[in-house]
Amino acid sequence: MKIVSPSFQDGGWIPVEHSVDGSESRVPLEFDGVPAGAVSLALVVHDPDVPRERRSDGNFDHWVVWNIPAGQRRLSEADEGVGVVGVTTRGTNTWIGPAPPPGDGPHRYFFTLYALDTVLELPPSAGRAELEAAMAGQILEQAVLTGRFQRG
Repeated sequence: MKIVSPSFQDGGWIPVEHSVDGSESRVPLEFDGVPAGAVSLALVVHDPDVPRERRSDGNFDHWVVWNIPAGQRRLSEADEGVGVVGVTTRGTNTWIGPAPPPGDGPHRYFFTLYALDTVLELPPSAGRAELEAAMAGQILEQAVLTGRFQRG
């Protein structure tokens, strides 16, 4: 299975338009090679490079989505309402663009796509921890796209 973006290459720089310094538009994503037995997809976008003095675990969840139809091969602004959007670290149910502290150096953003053998019974109030617990034993395959972003 593979996840890519037409906006940047794996390991490349996320364009400013997707950040809080731009229009904060969602990063468009494309999926390929989803296993035949997949019933649904889930996606987690997180930054593990948050300064420890800001967040003790060093993580920030930017987007948490599950119950994406297994036949879905892309997610973009036009695909609003696809899947269930869970709670981010900020406590909202929406995409949050990259926003590392100015001068903090580059942060990495992991876009992890999961192919699941089930549809998950989770409320929209669930976040990444609850999603990961619900996915335990249900993951057929996963793929990761990594982007970087830095503010001046």
